[in-house]
Amino acid sequence: MEGQDFVIVGQQPWDTEIGSNCKNIAIEISKTNRVLYINSPLDRITLYRDKKNPKTKLRLDVIKGKANGLIEVQDNLWNLYPDCMVESINWIPVTAIFNLVNHFNNKKLSQSILKAIKKLGFKNFILFNDNEMFKGYFLNDFLKPKASVYYSRDYMIGVDYWKKHGEILEPKLIAKNTLCVANSTFLADYCRKYNPNSFYIGQGCDLEIFFRKKIQLEILGLESIKRPIIGYVGALQSIRLDKDIIAHIALTKPEWTIVLVGQEDDIFKASELHDFNNIIFTGNKPINILPDFINAFDVCINPQLVNMVTIGNYPRKIDEYLAIGKPVVATATKAMETFSDFVYLAENKQQYVTMIEQALDENSDQLEDNRRNFALKHTWENSVKDLYIAIEHTLSDNT
Repeated sequence: MEGQDFVIVGQQPWDTEIGSNCKNIAIEISKTNRVLYINSPLDRITLYRDKKNPKTKLRLDVIKGKANGLIEVQDNLWNLYPDCMVESINWIPVTAIFNLVNHFNNKKLSQSILKAIKKLGFKNFILFNDNEMFKGYFLNDFLKPKASVYYSRDYMIGVDYWKKHGEILEPKLIAKNTLCVANSTFLADYCRKYNPNSFYIGQGCDLEIFFRKKIQLEILGLESIKRPIIGYVGALQSIRLDKDIIAHIALTKPEWTIVLVGQEDDIFKASELHDFNNIIFTGNKPINILPDFINAFDVCINPQLVNMVTIGNYPRKIDEYLAIGKPVVATATKAMETFSDFVYLAENKQQYVTMIEQALDENSDQLEDNRRNFALKHTWENSVKDLYIAIEHTLSDNT
């Protein structure tokens, strides 16, 4: 697909400091099309809480007309800071009342977007909505795109904030979009309940820095630990990770060392995991040295809890593990079925131990090559190519 205009809205602004599927997709689309990427508008409670934050100050300056809100990021790609403030309304208990005020918020945001569209000369554009079920709920009505795409990348209504009104609103939003795309088979099946034009488009990953190399443990501060090293890289969040699995591995195999690399939430900080001599917490580490830790591991794990937050989640860390060729043991979920030929999928804590043993015993250069080759197929180019196919297929069926 080329020569098209795309307007992209989502939860994460362009100046986010964390990885963003939406930004990666926007960059890939802009290689052959024009893209206007919309930051989420400033809301009143953020202004109240973070008035001194430079990002808040910039948004306020745009609203006051003191700064230009339309920024050219690169060829074919612009970023819009909306020149409006929306009300913070999730406290409203009744969804019908919430959505009346939400209609007002959407109208304000749409007016800002339409000014940018006019300035850029966008015509017959495609609206791409990255899981923004509230601020993007009425955008189809106000912007009138030639086609609209709802992108489901997380089961958002598994989180209380989104569940409150999202259980009612998200299915309706999915239904009124031209098509829906998702980064996991679980989420594609979920969307298909409300819109038959729902497609799995996979997940892209930035794997350039994830490659095999020999690592001296001294460099990582791990020189005195025993092998094998069983490792995890990522945020240590109690809503997503099963502490009992980690404890069971450590208790059952005291001769193994478990290394957990990432920022802990308060529940992890207070957990009994800190009482084990063979569990090491490294704290948060810069992304550029995460591949070094993975290279140091003998087996990588992803001990997810199975709940509505995680069951449909595409774990990008699995691709990072596999890109380095490491054997991986992960919790069996619907989303993990995609990896079943290359990852050991455990259904309980006992299987974690037996599968780690199996992974240690049967690892080989050939298996490492197979894992890496599989992971390297998960590019943003391939994911966006599947997005284009889904759009073209749906539009052709509707003509």
